[in-house]
Amino acid sequence: MLALPALLVSMDLTVLHLAVPSLSADLAPSSSQLLWIVDIYGFMIAGFLITMGTLGDRIGRRRLLLIGAAAFGIASVLAAFSTSPEMLIAARALLGIAGATLAPSTLALIRNMFHDPAQRTVAISAWFTSFLAGAALGPVVGGALLEFFWWGSAFLIGVPVMVLLLVVGPVLLPEYRDPQAGRVDLPSAGMALAAVLAVIYGLKQVAADGLTVLPVAVVVAGLVIGVVFVRRQRILATPLVDLGLFRSRAFSVSLGALTISSVVMGGVGYLVAQYLQLVTGLSPLTAGLWMLVPLGVGIVSMVAAPLLVRRVRPGYVIAAGLGLAAVGFAVVSQVGDASTSAVVIIGLSIVFAGLMPVAALGADVVLGAAPPERAGAASAISETSQELGLALGIALLGSIATAVYRGQLAGTVPADVPGTAAEAARDTLGGATGVADQLPVAVLDAAADAFTNGMQAAAAVSAAALAGVALAAAIALGRVGSEPDGHPDRQLHAPAST
Repeated sequence: MLALPALLVSMDLTVLHLAVPSLSADLAPSSSQLLWIVDIYGFMIAGFLITMGTLGDRIGRRRLLLIGAAAFGIASVLAAFSTSPEMLIAARALLGIAGATLAPSTLALIRNMFHDPAQRTVAISAWFTSFLAGAALGPVVGGALLEFFWWGSAFLIGVPVMVLLLVVGPVLLPEYRDPQAGRVDLPSAGMALAAVLAVIYGLKQVAADGLTVLPVAVVVAGLVIGVVFVRRQRILATPLVDLGLFRSRAFSVSLGALTISSVVMGGVGYLVAQYLQLVTGLSPLTAGLWMLVPLGVGIVSMVAAPLLVRRVRPGYVIAAGLGLAAVGFAVVSQVGDASTSAVVIIGLSIVFAGLMPVAALGADVVLGAAPPERAGAASAISETSQELGLALGIALLGSIATAVYRGQLAGTVPADVPGTAAEAARDTLGGATGVADQLPVAVLDAAADAFTNGMQAAAAVSAAALAGVALAAAIALGRVGSEPDGHPDRQLHAPAST
C-alpha cells in the first residue's frame, strides 16, 4: 500500500509526455501555458515536500497520507476533465501539493514500521523500485491509453489506487506522530515554498535560455530567502526543519551523496535523451524504449542492494556504487558521434547500476540517522535535495554542454545561411535540426559533433565529481551500520537547542 502511491506520484511526472500533442489540439494552450501544464506538478511537489513532511510528524503520517490520497484522487478527476488550460494548470498544481503529502508520509511510515535495519533496507529498496518504475512506466502507460482514449484518461489511472488506499490504509497502516510536536510555523512554510520554487524555476530557465539576468536574479532571490529561512529555524522553539539533523555525519554525507547523484543523473540523462534522438536519429518512442534498459538494470541492482548490505556495511556499498557510476560516466564521455546507441546505453546502464542502490541505501541511512519522531522531516529533506539536484544538474551540466556546443559551432556556419537559421543552428542542436532544410550537410554534421563533445564534457565532469564523492563517502560513512540500531551518531538525538 505504501509502494503504490510512490509509483503513481512518479508516474504523473512523466505520463503527460506523449499526451502533449493531443492535449494541445484539444485545449489549445499557449507555449507558456503548455510549459506550466508540464512543469507545475513537479514544482509544487518540490516546494511543499518540507512543509508536508514536517506536518506529517505533527498531525500523524497516516492521517496526512489519507488526506493526500483523497486530494490526489479529486485533483486527478479535475485534471482529466479540464476544459481550459487554466483549469488544467490549477488541477496539476493541486496534484503536486497532494503528491507532496504522499512521498514523505510513505517513506516515514516505513521508518516506523520496520525497526530492524535489514528489513528497513529491503522495504526502502522496494519503495524506491516502485518510484523508479513509475517514472519509467509513465510514458508507456500514457502512450497505451492514448491509443484508445482521450488525453485525460492518463490522469484517471490513479483514482482506483487512491480509493483502495483510503479503504485499506486505516486497517493496514499504523499511525505515528511526534507527541511533543508544536505548531507548524506558517511563515517558515511560506519561505520554504518560495525558496525552493524560485531556485528550481530559475535553474530550469537557465537551462533553457542560458545565463540571462532574470533567471539568475530569481535563483539569487531564492537563495536569499533560503538563508533567511535557515536563520529563522535557529531561533524557533519548534522549527519547521530541525537543523540538528545535520549534526549527524551520516545524515549530512548521505544527503550530499544523494544530491550529487541527482545532479549528474539529471544533467547527463537530459543530454543522452537528446543524443539518442538528434545525433543517432532514433524516434522518441525508440529512444524511450532504449532508456528502459538502464532503468531495468538499475531496478535489478536496487533489489540486490539489501542482500549485499548483509555482508558489507552500507557506507562501503554506497561508496562502491558512486565509484561504479563514475566508471559509467567515463564510458559515456568516450562516446563519439559515430558510436552506436548501444554504447551510450551500456555506459548509462553502468551508471544506473551504481546510482540506484545509492538512492535507496542513502535514503535508508538518512532515515536511520534520524530519530523516529523526525522521520517525516528527514525524508522530506532527502527528497527535496534530490528534486533540487535534478534541476541543478540540467542547468549546470546543460550549460557546460551548451557552452562547448556554441563555442565549437561559432565559426562553422557559412555566411550565406539565412540569419534566422544560422542563429537557430548556433543556439542548440535541436534548433539546427529544426531548420535542417536551410543548412548545408556539413553544418549539420558539425552541430552533431559539437553536441557530442558537449555531452562528453558533461559526462567527464560527472565522472570526476562522483569519484570524489565516492572517496568522501567511503571515509565518512565507513562506520554506518556498525551500531546495533544502524546509526552511530548518537548526538543527533539531543535537542536542537544543544
